[in-house]
Amino acid sequence: MDQSKQQEEDYGYNLFPERHGGKFKKGSIAESLFTFNHKCQVMLQFALETSPYAKLLLGAMKNSGCTVYKDRHFSCEDCDGIVSGGFDATTSQIVLCQNNIHQQSHMNRVVTHELIHAFDHCRAHVDWFNNFKHLACSEIRAANLSGDCSFTNEVSRFNFGLKQHHQACVRDRALRSILAVRKVSREEAEKVVDEVFDSCFNDHAPFGRIPHGKKDAKFAYRDFQNRDRYHANL
Repeated sequence: MDQSKQQEEDYGYNLFPERHGGKFKKGSIAESLFTFNHKCQVMLQFALETSPYAKLLLGAMKNSGCTVYKDRHFSCEDCDGIVSGGFDATTSQIVLCQNNIHQQSHMNRVVTHELIHAFDHCRAHVDWFNNFKHLACSEIRAANLSGDCSFTNEVSRFNFGLKQHHQACVRDRALRSILAVRKVSREEAEKVVDEVFDSCFNDHAPFGRIPHGKKDAKFAYRDFQNRDRYHANL
């Protein structure tokens, strides 16, 4: 990537104004900041303790030598626009948008989505800033495995009834994520997503399957625990 392009590209950091010392204009809602942050911290703790998606990913990362610590690797912050979260590869930190996440189910999905990016960062040494295919692959995996495209979520968006709908949803969510953080045309993003889609869509690590809902995630987490116990007894 040439230097001029690097200067123009902010890699989506404009969506997270508290990153790198930026100031977010809070205006008359300054008094509610404690409430936003406290609620975010409580929902995060609940997600880490109860979500089978999150518990499996935390266990897999620990086994890969990348133990996640709540105070070190998560940050509740105010964000711009309608973004819900992000993974900051420069600090290995997950940003949770406390002003845009208001329900526990939403928090669970965002934590899972960003933990998948963190897992990829740990195991695959993703070049987030220079390799477009790496970014596209992780976004495909996050959309596919996080529950973003579950039947319940798609019905709530009034999106259902299409053949191979899950694949179409994953492709669309991945494209949305890429376009939010990169200054590229939709055509360029679609081209890269198409190039890596099949291999990345079929990479189900560490779940071993596509967890289409909480029940599937519980089974995947149980299988992960059993594998862990088996290897511990070898």
